[in-house]
Amino acid sequence: MDLNEIAIFVKVVQTGSFSSAAKQLEMPNSTVSAKISSLEKRLGVTLLHRTTRKLQITQAGQMFFQRCQVGIGELKAATEEVSQGQGEPQGLLKVTAPAIIGPSLLKEVITEFRRQYPKIQLELLLTDRQVDLISEGVDLAIRAGELKDSTLITRKLGLSYFAPFASPTYLKRTSTPLHPKDLRDHQCLQFTPLGKDHWEFLNKNRNKVTVNLNGDLVIDDLNTIKELAVSGEGIALLPTFLCGAESKTKKLVRILPDWRSDVRPVSFVYPPQRFTQPRLMAFINCASDLLKERLKELEL
Repeated sequence: MDLNEIAIFVKVVQTGSFSSAAKQLEMPNSTVSAKISSLEKRLGVTLLHRTTRKLQITQAGQMFFQRCQVGIGELKAATEEVSQGQGEPQGLLKVTAPAIIGPSLLKEVITEFRRQYPKIQLELLLTDRQVDLISEGVDLAIRAGELKDSTLITRKLGLSYFAPFASPTYLKRTSTPLHPKDLRDHQCLQFTPLGKDHWEFLNKNRNKVTVNLNGDLVIDDLNTIKELAVSGEGIALLPTFLCGAESKTKKLVRILPDWRSDVRPVSFVYPPQRFTQPRLMAFINCASDLLKERLKELEL
């Protein structure tokens, strides 16, 4: 029994393609294909149907995969369990987070984690794309908002929300809004995902106000919007965790302090597994307290 062939087969099914599996396993596509062919020849069954457009698992392949996935998982768990007692956590850990979270929240976490666990190689994927953790071989995600995939394990870190900010220069040149509806008379810097025509606000009593906007600038990057707000170009609706430094130095002022966007949770998300890898638990334990404190601190 060639366990290497079986492990490659499991990875191909998990990732959905030969090329993705080859990339994660760091081997040529031809090697992956040859290993699957060898496994099928030895078993005497077709496990996968290959076409130029997609990969389809056969009934026999599905049955074999379900059994093998458990077995491979048990082998990995046994290896991790034994190695855990032999010294500090090590190996490659892949973490993904929204691009906007990286610079604002993760700098301190990365510094502290690398100090505590120098043998762990940390690979960060900062993107606003929804990463498929299993098919892309990512160990952990930091995500904001309600999560749709109920099969993933979630550990809540804190809350985030958007609030209106402007520079003292802009407010001195115009006026300070006293109610969300006053924003109709201001230059609003609009973030594409929040809507091009209006902003929605809630107060502590959950009263909702929808404000139609007159701004003529729409951008899909929050950092650019923040910099324009600092420069006095208008009022921006920004996540509070993005504005901590600018608020402390008075480059930005939070206006309408009783109003905010709907609150969204920020969470760790990772695939279920019988035995959690020591390097993953090391990151979770190291980052949890730091991120919880930062999110709490930035509830301006």
